[in-house]
Amino acid sequence: MRSLETLDNAFYRYAFHMSVFERFWPQKRQAGAWLISIPIVLLAGLTAIIPGSEVTAHNILHHLNFLPLMIAGMLFGWRGAGIASLFAAAVNAPLIARHWIEWPLDAKDQIVELLIFTAAGLIAGYLSDRERAQRRDLERTRHELEGVYLELRENVAVMKKAERLSAAGQLAASLAHEIRNPLASISGAAGILQRGAAPKEYLADSLDIIQRESQRLNKLLTGFLNFAKPRSPRLQRTDANALLQSVVSLASHTAQLSNVGLAHVSAPCPEIECDPEQLKQVLLNLVINAIEASPANSEILLRPSLSEGYISIEVEDRGSGIPDDIVEQIFDPFFTTKAKGTGLGLAISSMIVSQHNGTLSFHKKPSGGTTFRIELPMMQEDVHGK
Repeated sequence: MRSLETLDNAFYRYAFHMSVFERFWPQKRQAGAWLISIPIVLLAGLTAIIPGSEVTAHNILHHLNFLPLMIAGMLFGWRGAGIASLFAAAVNAPLIARHWIEWPLDAKDQIVELLIFTAAGLIAGYLSDRERAQRRDLERTRHELEGVYLELRENVAVMKKAERLSAAGQLAASLAHEIRNPLASISGAAGILQRGAAPKEYLADSLDIIQRESQRLNKLLTGFLNFAKPRSPRLQRTDANALLQSVVSLASHTAQLSNVGLAHVSAPCPEIECDPEQLKQVLLNLVINAIEASPANSEILLRPSLSEGYISIEVEDRGSGIPDDIVEQIFDPFFTTKAKGTGLGLAISSMIVSQHNGTLSFHKKPSGGTTFRIELPMMQEDVHGK
């Protein structure tokens, strides 16, 4: 779309520059005709008044005939130059005839110069006609492109609306699917309790199912609300290394239970402008995912780095990596490969990073494992000012 706007502006600029000359002259044909004929008559009158012995003056007057003939060509094309040349010849014919007897050399010079100036005017007129034709073509093309651009913009708006509706439909369908399973469990357990004739252990199991599935529903709906209506970041200056160390401390117990090492590779980093609680939520989600994907006795690394006003934070594991057939879906809401997962963790994390004007990406390592990378601007105003 931007390429169409650029091309459109280019046509505007070109048409403006090509028409600059005409902006300095009257647009009406009658005014243009007077602009050409008056100098021709005036030059002829001065030639008649000044004696032929004034060779220098006559040479200057003859040379000045070049101007109206060139102007005629530029304003009216080669036809206008031809008419102006005939008019100049008619006006100067009596003078040439008179000078032919008294000053034949001056008369011959005037004839030669009129022929040369006529040829120059015709050439200028031909070029001017061609330039006008090209400008008309450009104007027509510009209007066509304008129509195409407007149509394309309307189509893009329709496509965006359709995409939003499609995304909303998919989200609703996914949410309904995720809610159906715990509701079925709750309904089955409630049926057992309602009958009242089941053994006590069944009654205890039914109550446990209702409690557990209710918590699962609450977790699912809370995640959905966080995804559908996220809280805006509360920006403040934060020490990146201190934030990473805090995440390591929070996730260390889970890592120990899975017999997985967790290390923060510290690096000199200035303070960044972010919402520390939201960023901590993203990092915790990535670290927990890495712990669950990592084999025993492996290690997960948290590593910050700097480059041109941005900070990158990497979470690297030694797991089996993400299968190629689900690579395009891992950031989709409700997509999960975990038996008890909601499928909203990475979707919410990606959205939070996006609200910080950053990006969340990943790449698989040839040696095994996956590295998730968060890239954030050091200062949010730098991004908004770009």
